[in-house]
Amino acid sequence: MNQEIEHSYLPISGLKLHIAHIGKGEVGTLLFVHGFPEVWYSWRHQMVAAAAAGFRAIAPDLPCYGLSEPPANLAQASWECLMESLLAILDCLAISKVFLVAKDFGVKPAFDLALCHPERVSGVVTFGVPPLLESLGFSGLPEGFYIYRWREPGRAESDFGRFDVRRIMRTIYILFSRSEVPVAKEGQEIMDLVDESTPMPDWFSEEDLSAYTNLYETSGFITALQIPYRTKPAKAEYAKPRFEMPMFVIMGQKDYILKFAALKDYMSSEKLKEIAPDHEITYIPEGSHFVQEQLPELVNQLMIDFLREQSSKGVAQLDKVTV
Repeated sequence: MNQEIEHSYLPISGLKLHIAHIGKGEVGTLLFVHGFPEVWYSWRHQMVAAAAAGFRAIAPDLPCYGLSEPPANLAQASWECLMESLLAILDCLAISKVFLVAKDFGVKPAFDLALCHPERVSGVVTFGVPPLLESLGFSGLPEGFYIYRWREPGRAESDFGRFDVRRIMRTIYILFSRSEVPVAKEGQEIMDLVDESTPMPDWFSEEDLSAYTNLYETSGFITALQIPYRTKPAKAEYAKPRFEMPMFVIMGQKDYILKFAALKDYMSSEKLKEIAPDHEITYIPEGSHFVQEQLPELVNQLMIDFLREQSSKGVAQLDKVTV
């Protein structure tokens, strides 16, 4: 019988957080951490595949997203709170150790958890972002760069306020699935970069659009923009400035973030090898920023092969200890 994704709510730090979950966890547990504009739904393909492979898959809507509550005061939202929310989810569910699977801005709380609590993390899979200790920045990009625009108080509110949720979500998925960095010209807004007649990516269905629309009609976009774009990242406090666990990075070769010069330089640097000595990067030629939704079968196979390999190593090490 095929397993179905279930939904629950957990009391975390005074908030009601929504989690989607599936699988028994005979092999291990995966905690999925989404980015923007995503929610738990963006991991649907990976969750089902992970459960079929014997893992337990848990995907929360982070605070301010989807079906999870935001803080009463958005000014209190912080990156540290995101990491603490992930840790609290593990404690609430009595999970001692997990594999983290993260994407986009979700990699920061995942990396913070791996650095601050390495004993709780068996390995990390990320999409589009290599292991980092701190942000690389966005030097050399023009004023119309989407992150600059969304950081500006009132700019996104005015831009998004012209359209309904479905149109905004449709525009974002079209825009961020391209290989070009989203940059608006003078006198133009980010939402103007996609014409209403532009077709959606062929892998993104009307059903998918409706699912995202329904969730963002609950949370809104402005609360979702708060942490990734309007909250200054704080450096996590950790004992060792390196990742002790295996790391696996899946990159879409056509992901627009590869156009960021600082990222390209960093990915071939000695610094990356120093902070993540056990890491591997795989490039998917046709992959976009949403590679896990665009090419789920290929991504699932890559992810599960890595997780199975690490799980078997963990069992072998445990056997050595107990013999």
